[in-house]
Amino acid sequence: MTEEQPRDAISADALDPSRPAPATGGIGLKDDFIMALRFFSRLPTGSSPHQPPELGRIAMALPLASVAIGIGPALLLIGATLIGLPTYFAAALAVAAMVIATGAMADDALADAADGLFGGQTVERRLEIMKDSRHGTYGVAALSLFILLRVTALGAAAAINPLAAAAVWLAASIVGRSGALWLAVALPPARTNGAAATAGALSPAGFAVGAVFAAVLLFVLGAPATNLVAIGLAVLLAAAVIAGWTATCRRLVGGQTGDLIGALGALAEVAVLTALLPFV
Repeated sequence: MTEEQPRDAISADALDPSRPAPATGGIGLKDDFIMALRFFSRLPTGSSPHQPPELGRIAMALPLASVAIGIGPALLLIGATLIGLPTYFAAALAVAAMVIATGAMADDALADAADGLFGGQTVERRLEIMKDSRHGTYGVAALSLFILLRVTALGAAAAINPLAAAAVWLAASIVGRSGALWLAVALPPARTNGAAATAGALSPAGFAVGAVFAAVLLFVLGAPATNLVAIGLAVLLAAAVIAGWTATCRRLVGGQTGDLIGALGALAEVAVLTALLPFV
């Protein structure tokens, strides 16, 4: 701080001793993996210095981070089913574990996006509604359906093969998170001070690296539990949902926000589950 800079020019956050110290460096797979975990989950990540999120780095590490986020709930689904719990009850426990692991990020984003996009009549009003922490009818309906779809999908699949159900769900969550970042490539931030805007731009190349990695994991996890036709259908259906949501966001708000990206992740996850489940 120079002599000309008054002390009150420093933000309260910067003076907060509980705030993680800014990073002094660190660019690599490990640091990007930790950044992705901190951005998309509530899982413990150690005491390494906090780094401001950068979508360009997060995108490439996100598939691996999604495995770390989803492996616990997936194993819970398998274990709860194998010890004899009813499959739908096991599925509900697993979905609850995923909500805890992610801090309900996608769930809350989907509710906010549904309220904002379909509850407002102007761009300004839609963005205002999305920032409101309260949920309206559209948001509650979207959130309830999202949870219901995951629980019933996993419960039905686990009744046939719990290992396949867990693998399919893990693959769907990986593709959903990585695929949703396309919105940050295709559309500009709708706000200048939102989470998506502060995380920076995402280049097509950065997105492509993460998307290819996610596609590989979809094949590795999903193909043994289903078949190649199912994998192809999952890719096509996820791409269609991503394209449709991108067009909807462009038309209704002219850009993207963190809520819209998170909502797309939830929708893409359901799309992949829809394509894979008939083949389990």
